[in-house]
Amino acid sequence: MTRIIVLLKDIADLTELKFDPATRSPRLEGVKRRISDVDKRALEAAIQLKEKHGGEVIALSMGDARTRTAMLEALAMGADALYLVNDEALKGIDTLATSKVLAAAVRKIGGFDLVLCGEMTLDSLSSQVGPRLAELLDLPQVTYARHLELEEGRLRAERDLEDVDEVVEVGLPAVVSVVREINEPRIPSLMNIMKAKRKPTVEWDAAALGLSADEVKDASSIEVLKVEAPQVERKRVIIEAETAEEAAEKLAEAILAEGVLEG
Repeated sequence: MTRIIVLLKDIADLTELKFDPATRSPRLEGVKRRISDVDKRALEAAIQLKEKHGGEVIALSMGDARTRTAMLEALAMGADALYLVNDEALKGIDTLATSKVLAAAVRKIGGFDLVLCGEMTLDSLSSQVGPRLAELLDLPQVTYARHLELEEGRLRAERDLEDVDEVVEVGLPAVVSVVREINEPRIPSLMNIMKAKRKPTVEWDAAALGLSADEVKDASSIEVLKVEAPQVERKRVIIEAETAEEAAEKLAEAILAEGVLEG
């Protein structure tokens, strides 16, 4: 029986994200939150391993009431339980502090064989939490995995290193981060969606994990001052022509005049 913990983060649905034209800041009010795409693929990989070898899949996340709602999808997909670190004092911490909190939560859950996560979340693209967590837990780590196999207490992973593929083996327990290409997440059935709310959900604050919220925040060394969309100035050049050939010629001349391409 294999016990797998999957790290999941809820993010704003990027397809619904809009920006204030005056401040260029994102408008997050009322925007639906969902599980970050690559994290969802890590969950799908864990569920597939459970279906093949038996065991339990535990979803672990940090957030608030909106996170709890977003994580119902994880339970509907096939996670057996959800553990949520919900503490207002921990909002806004960086990846190092987040990793410390998640490491404490993983230790408290205990009895695991594997920790899976996405290589990055689509809101920050930092790719730091998985490796930091492995170091804090003093566990071997595998990154950029696109295929996983369990064999007699060991994990075999195929890694995508862009210019070369690599196959590695590691003893368990271990921490593994996966890439988007590993799978296509399943769509939960209506029956599983209805069952999701009946699955166990456990919430902890920093104190329940044996942590001081102030000490965790002190470990956070990065402060995000603001987030805004880049300002794009358009020249609004209009190409007027009688034929498509003439329009193409004028467009090419305009592009060359801008120095975008060499003549």
